Formats: sequence, C-alpha cells, structure tokens
Amino acid sequence: MARMKFICDAERCIECNGCVTACKNEHEVPWGVNRRRVVTLNDGLPGEKSISVACMHCSDAPCMAVCPVNCFYRTDEGVVLHDKDVCIGCGYCSYACPFGAPQFPGQGSFGVRGKMDKCTFCAGGPEANGSEAEFEKYGRNRLAEGKLPACAEMCSTKALLAGDGDVVADILRNRVVQRGKGAEVWGWGTAYGSRQAGQPPATPAPAKQGGAA
Repeated sequence: MARMKFICDAERCIECNGCVTACKNEHEVPWGVNRRRVVTLNDGLPGEKSISVACMHCSDAPCMAVCPVNCFYRTDEGVVLHDKDVCIGCGYCSYACPFGAPQFPGQGSFGVRGKMDKCTFCAGGPEANGSEAEFEKYGRNRLAEGKLPACAEMCSTKALLAGDGDVVADILRNRVVQRGKGAEVWGWGTAYGSRQAGQPPATPAPAKQGGAA
C-alpha cells in the first residue's frame, strides 16, 4: 500500500496561491478556514522562498498523541483524518501541530471555536465514500475517485507534489540532480522523520577487513 505524502519544491513555487484557491473551491470549506496556505521564508532577505503548507499527515502525528478524545485516525495510505462527531474543539491539536494545520471556524463567546477542520489529503472522513454527509463535513473524497489532491493537481508549476511518498521523492530527486540545487524540503524531516526527499540514497560504508595482525 502506498504511503501518501506531500512535497513542496520551493525552487518552483511562485506564490500564486492556486493551491489555496483549488482547495477552497473543491471542498467549500467554512469561512475563515484555510486548509492550505502559502507562506514566505526569509521574507525580504537573500534566499527568500515561498512554500505551500497544510497538514503533512505525519508518520508520528503529534495531534493524534494529544487529542483527549482520540478523534484522529490513520488510513491504510497513511493519511491522518479525524472524526468531527467526536471532536470537542479543545484546540490541543492546534498547539501540538508544527505546521499550524488544525483550523477552527469561529471564535465565539466563552472561547467556543467549533469543530476542528484541516486538510484531509482529499480523502474525506469516516462517513461513506462520496456521501452527502461526508462532503458536508470534510469535503470531496478525491482519493476514493482515484484522483490526487486538488491542490497538487492545480499547481501550475508542479511545485506541490502529492501521492506515493517514494514516487514524489524520486521526482524531486531527479529535479535536484538536473538543476544542481534545492535538495532541502521544508518540513519533510519533521513530518516523516526521514532524510530529505531530494537527497540521494545513503551509500553504505565499506566493510572493514578483519583478521588478526
């Protein structure tokens, strides 16, 4: 089973916000909620770059660890989803997430925030695939339709890649080899606890020759 992952190639991102618009349009997310956003690193300094950020569906997701009601679960493809019927809107996940992915639709009286919302990797939720209830709560389930997330498909420069982690890592690695730079992928190590996607596979050290002198 493929392990789904996101990669944003900062060398290609042009800060057009097409991914943000595609996400909002595809899922009709609540007003004030941004499942995906574009941020600028080192703004105004040499080496300034823009990246597209959303839930990275971490291998060891901190949101899952801190949720007091265990509303989070992981699919066979490694996508981290949550059950809005179980969520109590406590906000612990928003404090734990290193990517600022959890969003809340409102700031009502007495700190009432409503049910948490976040990127679903276009994989819907616990309701039946393609059902009206699923779309109303979580948006469109594109993975069940055999499609990739709308944000990645609509990226005009293909800076944002989504899909099988090994495949998208190989795509980025080939780009790095061709252009000779841009191997660092922001957030990859934090989310997946592995070497950078653009780095070549580690070469094993040669075995030492044994034997007594």
